Amino acid sequence: MLNPYDIIIAPHLTEKSVALSYGDPKIKEEANIVRKYTFIVKRDSNKIQIKAAIEALYNEGKKKGEGIEVTSVRTIKVLGKSRRRGRSVGYEPDRKKAVVTLAKGQMLEDYGV
Repeated sequence: MLNPYDIIIAPHLTEKSVALSYGDPKIKEEANIVRKYTFIVKRDSNKIQIKAAIEALYNEGKKKGEGIEVTSVRTIKVLGKSRRRGRSVGYEPDRKKAVVTLAKGQMLEDYGV
């Protein structure tokens, strides 16, 4: 089994991903907000491994009912763009992103925002 730190590489912070982490602005009650967080993950990891790694990282040292619960994981394969260095053309490496949805009313405190 892989270490959770090997599967989750880093949080992916963009304007769109930070807006998803705040939830839907139309919902006024804090208990009904569904939040989504985006991470860069290892390219050969699957959704089950990503879900287990997120729950292991953020539930570490907490009691059973106090931790977070991941309800869904969506993955995106992002192909590397071509970049020029003088006359030669190279490519950025491919990467994989995962959009993790938490249960209603839950949030990650140390996401990076």
